[in-house]
Amino acid sequence: MSHAQAETGNTAGEGILPSPTLRSKRKSLVASTVGNVLEWYEWSAYAVFAPFIATVMFNASDGVSALLSTLAVFAVGFLMRPLGGILFGRVADRRGRKFVLVTTMLMMAGGSLVIGLMPTYSSLGSWASLILLLARMTQGFAHGGESATANTYVAEIAPSERRGLWGSIVFVAIFGGSAIAFSVGGVVTTVLSDGEVARWGWRIPFLLGALLALAALYLRRSMDESDVFAEENSGAQVQPLPRGQVARGVLLVIMMTSGITAAHYTWTSYVSTYAIAQKGMDAGVAYWCSVGAQCVALVTLPLWGRLSDRVGRRPMMITFAVLMSALQIPLTGVIGAQGWTLLVAASVALTVVAIPGALLSATMSENFPTRVRTQAIGFAYSVSVAVFGGTAPYLNQLFIDLGVARLSSFYIMLLCAFTGIACYLMRETKGIHLKDA
Repeated sequence: MSHAQAETGNTAGEGILPSPTLRSKRKSLVASTVGNVLEWYEWSAYAVFAPFIATVMFNASDGVSALLSTLAVFAVGFLMRPLGGILFGRVADRRGRKFVLVTTMLMMAGGSLVIGLMPTYSSLGSWASLILLLARMTQGFAHGGESATANTYVAEIAPSERRGLWGSIVFVAIFGGSAIAFSVGGVVTTVLSDGEVARWGWRIPFLLGALLALAALYLRRSMDESDVFAEENSGAQVQPLPRGQVARGVLLVIMMTSGITAAHYTWTSYVSTYAIAQKGMDAGVAYWCSVGAQCVALVTLPLWGRLSDRVGRRPMMITFAVLMSALQIPLTGVIGAQGWTLLVAASVALTVVAIPGALLSATMSENFPTRVRTQAIGFAYSVSVAVFGGTAPYLNQLFIDLGVARLSSFYIMLLCAFTGIACYLMRETKGIHLKDA
C-alpha cells in the first residue's frame, strides 16, 4: 500500500476494511503509548520501593533475606511473562492487537490495586507474602502480553520508512514509565519520613497507578486495529508458514535481547537499590538521580530510531554490544555515596542501552510473519527478559552478598556478546513491508 493510499484510507482489495489514515494511526500510537507508559510505571514501581516492601511483607528480622525475597518476587513476576506473551500473543494473532492491549491494561491495574491495599506481614503473616506473589504473577502474565502486543502493534501501524522512529516510542514508554515511578519514589521519600514510607507511603504509587489506568483504558478503546493484521485476516489465500525461519528468528531474538534486557534492568531497576544499600546513598537522592539518567536516555531514543531507518538495525545493535561490554565495569566503579556518581554512570549506561531499545519493536517485528508475529515476539522477548532481565536485580544482590560483585558485570558483558553474535547472524530488515517478513 502506498503512502497516499494510507492517507486517504483506500483499501488494498475487496473484503478489507478501509485502512486507517496516517492521522488516525498517530492517534492510535498516542493511545498505545499512554497505556504502555502506565503499564511500565506500575511494573517499575515495585522495583523502586523494593527496600520498603521488604520490611513489611517478609521477615524483617533478617534484612538481607527480606531484600532477596522481595527481589525474588520481582523475578517470579518476570517468569510469568513468557506464559503471558505466548497466550496473549496467540490471542492477538487471532482476535487482534487492540483486544489484548485493553485486556492487559485491566490486569495490570488490578494487580496494582491489590498491592496497594493488601495487608502486611505483621497483620497476616505469610499469607501477605503469598498475596504479593500472586499479584506480581498476575502483573507478569499481563506484562508479557502487553510487551509483545505493543511492540507488534506500533511496528504494524508505522510507515515502513519510519518504523524505527515510531518503534522507538515503545521504549520511550519503558523509560518514561520507569522515570515516573522513580519520580513518585523521589516525591514520596522526600515528603514523608522513612517511618511513614515504611508504614503506608509505599502504597501510594500502586494506588495511583490503578487510578490512572482508567484514563488509559478510555484512550485504548478508540484505537484502530492494525491494518497489517486486518489484511492478513481478510480471507485472502494463506501462504505456508516458514516454520524453520520462525524457529531461527525466535532463537536469534532471545540471544539478541539477552544483553539488552540484563543491562537495562541492572541500570534501571537495581542500580538505585545498590547505591542505597551498598554505598549509603540517601534514598531520595538515588531515586532522583535515576530519574535524571532515564530522562537523558529517553531523549535519545527517537534519534537512535530515526538513525536506524537510515543506516540499518544490525550495525547499531552491534555498536551497543561493544560499548556496553567496554563500559560496564568502569561505570559500576564510578558509583559512590554522592548522587552525581549515580547520575553520571546511569546516564551513560542507559544512553547506550537506548540504542538497541529504540530498535527492538522494528527489529523483532521485521523478523516474523504477521500470522505468528505477536506470539513469536511474545515467546522470544518474554523468555529472554524473564531469564536474563528479571533475574538481574537478584543476581546482582546475590553476587554482592557472596563477595564476588565483579561477577555481575562479567555476566552482563557475556550476554552483550550474545547480543552482538545474534545481530551479526540476523539479516538487515530496515524498510521492508511487514507482509514480506
